[in-house]
Amino acid sequence: MTTMRDAVDLESAVEALNAARSVTIVCHVQPDADTVGSGLALALVLHRRGIPVWVSFAEPAELPESMRSLPGVHHLVPPAEVPASVDLLIAVDCGSVGRLGALADRIAGAAKTLVIDHHRSNDRFGTINLVDAGAESTTSLIVRLLDAWGVPIDLEVAHCLYAGLVTDTGSFRWVRPGTHELAERLLATGIDGGEIARTLLDTHPFGWLTMLSRVLATAQLVPGVRGGIGLVYAFVRLDDIAEVSSEEAESVIDIVRTTSEAGIAAVFKESGAGGDRWTVSLRARDSRPGADDGVDVAEVASALGGGGHRFAAGYTAYGAADELVATLLAALG
Repeated sequence: MTTMRDAVDLESAVEALNAARSVTIVCHVQPDADTVGSGLALALVLHRRGIPVWVSFAEPAELPESMRSLPGVHHLVPPAEVPASVDLLIAVDCGSVGRLGALADRIAGAAKTLVIDHHRSNDRFGTINLVDAGAESTTSLIVRLLDAWGVPIDLEVAHCLYAGLVTDTGSFRWVRPGTHELAERLLATGIDGGEIARTLLDTHPFGWLTMLSRVLATAQLVPGVRGGIGLVYAFVRLDDIAEVSSEEAESVIDIVRTTSEAGIAAVFKESGAGGDRWTVSLRARDSRPGADDGVDVAEVASALGGGGHRFAAGYTAYGAADELVATLLAALG
């Protein structure tokens, strides 16, 4: 398949995997299907080779329900059970050490650290950095790594890889040359792509509807931002998600961003960590097909201590609601 890709050091990554006799795989906080799918796919392969492997993420305490049917979930362990020392620590879909949360301290105990990621804002914090901002998902990078490693992709591994591909491409709305070819390759293993997508993207508890009614009532439109591009934003408070999981809060941005009058969308989600802590999701788009005029929200998020992709990024913020909005407006200019 032909597409624009960053040059990545697959050989060094394969050498590190071959040499490792114990491996920890760390997914990012508030995990999505790309980070978990990447981690579990690697864990399945390593376990079959007889390598002790642990997969974990720092928060929340439990894996979101939509991902509990992914093959290999038995390799997931609580942060407290992650060894202090291993031959190789692999960070998947993490653009910075901060995305590891409380598990960032395990880097010091690893002989080597392999970073596998597709965020343009990645700061290359590994001993080996397999980073390609041109990749559709981190799972698509895992495919290239497994190919270089000479590992066949079977149904279980393909299920994990497809989960990251279908979610990070927004059900194939954001694709590159070769994306559909990769999807076809994974589907050819026998996985049920429709069921995987339904479970991950189109299944919510009834409480999600009542949560949305409260959250969307907070939505505000600021049409003058960035010379008329416009910003739409909404708030998700702890009371709003008291009856649903944190993953339901993550879905709100995909509704807010559909606002036609705004090219930038933001959702401020109150954190249970206390101290007026919020996680902020940003989205942007071009004004029309081929325009290439969308705001680079990764640049905005990076200026505020976060990162991400050009059209999908995020950061952590502290303060009262009006302060959060003022800070974002100032960063947008």
